[in-house]
Amino acid sequence: MGRIQAVFFDMGGTIETFGYTRELRLDATAIIQQRLFQAGIDFQLTPDQLFEVISCGLERYKRWSIQSLIELSPLRVWSEYIFPGQKVALDRLAVVAEELMFLIETRFYHRTMRPEIPSVLEALKQMGLKIGLISNVNSCGQVTTNLKAYGIYHYFDPIVLSSVYGRRKPDPAIFHYAARMANVPASRCIYVGDRIARDVVGARRAGFYKAIQIRHDFDHGEEDIGAVPDVVIQKMTELLDILRAEIQPPLASAPLSAPNQTPVRAILFDAGDVLYFRPNRGKKFAAFLQELSLNIANNHSGQKEILSNQAYQGHITQDQYRESVLRMYGVSQQEQIERGKQVLEEEDNDVQFFDGVMQTLRSLKQQGYLLGIITDTANPLHVKLEWFEKGGFGDVWDSIISSNEIGVRKPHPDIYQAALRQLNLTAGQAVFVGHKTSELDGARAVGMQTVAFNHDANAEADFYINHFADLLDMPFTVIPEALSRGNDL
Repeated sequence: MGRIQAVFFDMGGTIETFGYTRELRLDATAIIQQRLFQAGIDFQLTPDQLFEVISCGLERYKRWSIQSLIELSPLRVWSEYIFPGQKVALDRLAVVAEELMFLIETRFYHRTMRPEIPSVLEALKQMGLKIGLISNVNSCGQVTTNLKAYGIYHYFDPIVLSSVYGRRKPDPAIFHYAARMANVPASRCIYVGDRIARDVVGARRAGFYKAIQIRHDFDHGEEDIGAVPDVVIQKMTELLDILRAEIQPPLASAPLSAPNQTPVRAILFDAGDVLYFRPNRGKKFAAFLQELSLNIANNHSGQKEILSNQAYQGHITQDQYRESVLRMYGVSQQEQIERGKQVLEEEDNDVQFFDGVMQTLRSLKQQGYLLGIITDTANPLHVKLEWFEKGGFGDVWDSIISSNEIGVRKPHPDIYQAALRQLNLTAGQAVFVGHKTSELDGARAVGMQTVAFNHDANAEADFYINHFADLLDMPFTVIPEALSRGNDL
């Protein structure tokens, strides 16, 4: 496989340039006001006054979203940030919230496609590269509408919007999600965007192969720092020369060490109790229940297992899971429920990494292995990535398959196959490192070799290790020299 398999683009400032004038925005405000009137919403404001209210509200939301990296729904943006002091019927606002945000994103700016974009996209297609898009945007319709108007919509798959995913660049989670949707390892992706703080930083944090900045003359009123782009270009046509220099014919495979052996190209890990553990699990929660004079003797294991399955498979959110657990133990007052959820969150985030995890993962990456995670979890991806970044290895992952995103848990074969699809490998080219008997059995059932670490007493695996760093000495059917060249194999 080639070093580059996919090119992802930002939208505003990258595929298209944009700008605005006050007059343009005042004209757009008149259209927004008319639509509000039609929905039965009248704030008794002049167009100029409404324009100031909208502008100030959008600025408040922008500052908050930059800090939180959360993308709220249009309804919440209009009700909580733009019209928080106005008396407005939420049911009426809900009917038009998406349309109003679409008007903001299309009428508050003059947008123009860079003229060279169609020919560049066609060239990428001819190179056999996947083409995707990752955009911070609050409406669901603006990006698709503009791509169709430009006549280039058909080139992009996937199109990942923060308004749908719920997280904004530079959160690496949205980049990993896009790579998974494209079924391409993160380290085989290039990202092209105009902003350092959002595009370059995010791609770097996600372990993309390259982050390229294209210049766009627009003052966002924000500091745009945080990383150095691999390349800075002025026009999109310059991207083609960069890609042609990177795309090379695959190197010939090195001889195998023995007949019928398949070199291992990827090492896939369970997360909890393999990469990290929680030494103080349950202590804060027990103290919280004791403070409320609630019974902690009954651990409600049966009910909790049912709830865990629902949360791990994405049927309920982690917040709903935590509240259900608290009510199960008898916590009923809302203030106490909120405190209890905070305690459970703090316990969840209290992770310690096993000795040698960071150094071993980086060594394996240096040798050329693709690295992935297959995890049963209720935690959103961005939460685990924050833990890994603190551990010094947030950017090593080529694939992260989470049960709550794909809807099945180990040992179901689909969760293992999802990782193999993204990495473009057969089961014989991957090793799974786990601790539970069931997850190791599941990996072996799809054809992977297995390594047991920190494992159940009765766990069966092809290899057993006592220290995480022992992975560096495993007798896998791998030729390190080939792998060191082998990002192209």
